[in-house]
Amino acid sequence: MRLFLNACGVVCPLGSGVAAVARGLAAARPAFTPRADLIPGRTVPVGMVSAVPALPANAESRNNRLMAAALEQIAPAVAAAARRFGPHRVAVVLGTSTSGIAEGEQALAARRQSGAWPEGFLYSRQETGSLADFAARHLGLSGPAYVIATACSSSAKVFASARRLIRLGLADAALVGGADSLCRMALNGFNALEALSGEACRPFSRHRDGITIGEGAAAFLLSPDPGAVELLGAGESSDAHHATAPHPEGDGARLSMAQALAEAGLTPADIAYINLHGTATPLNDAMEAKAVAALFPPETWCGSTKGLTGHMLGGTGAVEAAFLWLCLDPATGCATLPPHVWDGAADPALPPLRLVPPGTALPARAPLAMLSNSFGFGGSNVSLILGRAS
Repeated sequence: MRLFLNACGVVCPLGSGVAAVARGLAAARPAFTPRADLIPGRTVPVGMVSAVPALPANAESRNNRLMAAALEQIAPAVAAAARRFGPHRVAVVLGTSTSGIAEGEQALAARRQSGAWPEGFLYSRQETGSLADFAARHLGLSGPAYVIATACSSSAKVFASARRLIRLGLADAALVGGADSLCRMALNGFNALEALSGEACRPFSRHRDGITIGEGAAAFLLSPDPGAVELLGAGESSDAHHATAPHPEGDGARLSMAQALAEAGLTPADIAYINLHGTATPLNDAMEAKAVAALFPPETWCGSTKGLTGHMLGGTGAVEAAFLWLCLDPATGCATLPPHVWDGAADPALPPLRLVPPGTALPARAPLAMLSNSFGFGGSNVSLILGRAS
């Protein structure tokens, strides 16, 4: 069964909506803001979403508000699917890692000061599953609804999971995507791991010294109805090499990419562009460069967009899939590949990759297929292949 991504909504540090995000990618300007209030005694840059809509108090969390901003952009398409198939036949499969933790942090600080929890505080806002529950209620859907939380691969895994629901006959269409919002716990955790850069991250540079954290959300309608962008393949692997460090040779990454190619019926030479996971940590970039160089031709365009947005953790897989969607849907008018923004200082210890400079035109080839990598703690690896439907 062929499945298509019929609509896309996205909000990230580059902007809100496909047109604004496309302009932000083309401008190739990092969207980072220095913050001194997230880590005691340290100022770090973060990728922030500048304008987030308000929600009713009983649904309030920044994570849900980011998700709502993406959902509103595809609400008409989802409503049409619900009318056609029935609300109970549209699944909701979303990814997150931070959920509403920021609101929990604020509530705990208030309790320490006053001795009581703030009025209206609901613990359920920071439960991992709250994102899918909110999205289903927000759009009036009653099909299967759940959240996948596998750290940085969370909102990439939702595509494979929702595809299985549809192919098994448990749903006719699915709302897929994910969101993550800035919170102190995530930044302090990465800071404790000595994995957080004090500057804008520099993926694949010899000067790379860690990640920059961002936030964002993306949502898609996945259905069998023909559209401009098709989900061609989804590869998943779990190398379980270490709790936080990836396999040094990229075994799991190479396996997920190879599996996605096999599912899509494509060869490595058929891929026009790879959105690399590219976190700018020494180990991640080293293993991903090895895996990509071992599998793909040297002329394959590659790049990490985290130099523009930061690492959106559980939301990054969906948002970076949206970057591919922008390139593949002719209606967006996107004419260039997502740029790889860094300091230009290649690491001689890494296999060379053909990194995308700003202004690089979309490859003129048919069919046009692109791959996006997302790798999570514990070796949870996902590779997605999207293509311009023929």
